[in-house]
Amino acid sequence: MRLLFFGDIVGRSGRAAIKDNLVRLRKDWRADFVIVNAENATSGAGLSPAHANELLSSGADCLTLGDHAFDQRDMLQFIDKEPRIIRPLNFARTAPGRGAAIFTTTRGKKVLVAQVLGQVFMKRAFDDPFSAIDKVLKSHPLGGAVAATVVDMHCEATSEKMAMGHWCDGRASLVAGTHTHVPTADAQILDAGTAYLTDAGMCGDYGSVIGMNRDEPMRRFVTGMSKGRFRPAEGEATLAGVFVETDDTTGAATSVRMIRAGGRLEPTAS
Repeated sequence: MRLLFFGDIVGRSGRAAIKDNLVRLRKDWRADFVIVNAENATSGAGLSPAHANELLSSGADCLTLGDHAFDQRDMLQFIDKEPRIIRPLNFARTAPGRGAAIFTTTRGKKVLVAQVLGQVFMKRAFDDPFSAIDKVLKSHPLGGAVAATVVDMHCEATSEKMAMGHWCDGRASLVAGTHTHVPTADAQILDAGTAYLTDAGMCGDYGSVIGMNRDEPMRRFVTGMSKGRFRPAEGEATLAGVFVETDDTTGAATSVRMIRAGGRLEPTAS
């Protein structure tokens, strides 16, 4: 199976890049299934139903969220109506929606997508992500109940993301980190066959401070004072993510490659 995973969409620029490029990228990579983290897609904080529909119509098979899952209040009702949106497993016991779901590709293959929130350096305490994902992986064994499994590890600390990769090794096809918006260069296949990337990066304007217009973040760093709200940067976006190919029988990763398309980070020939 061929899987595409894109990191956090940030604002209008990131949405436009997905809308303009995802169909082409899906064709170029011959992807069977596409996952996009969309938790910053609406004004840089959360995801509105209208923007969710826009992204799904643009070629995404599944949208994951994160700690800003319900910043757009309409998502509280909408998420139960749209099974292609996944919120973190360990967000809250009373949260609407689902933290894991199984999807069927056009080739009839089953794909499990799950998301968990980390605990280190996060603004609020979430339940243990390791025990939360463990239950899901045990209930849906890779190569048995599902042909591929993708885990979105949404957190600050690179060490916690790496620990999750090893925790899921051999039980997931891909563990991809999100949340910090900076793509890392450590795409690899772990010992037991799980593809891993510490952070997929963001789909947004990289002439920014992690997707936000530079002025306000820089003011706060330099002066320690705020003057206004953060606003998503609106320059041309780069799409950042990861491509994974898996064995159809075992679900193990056979290849993994980082993706950079458009904007500032697109690879160029030397």
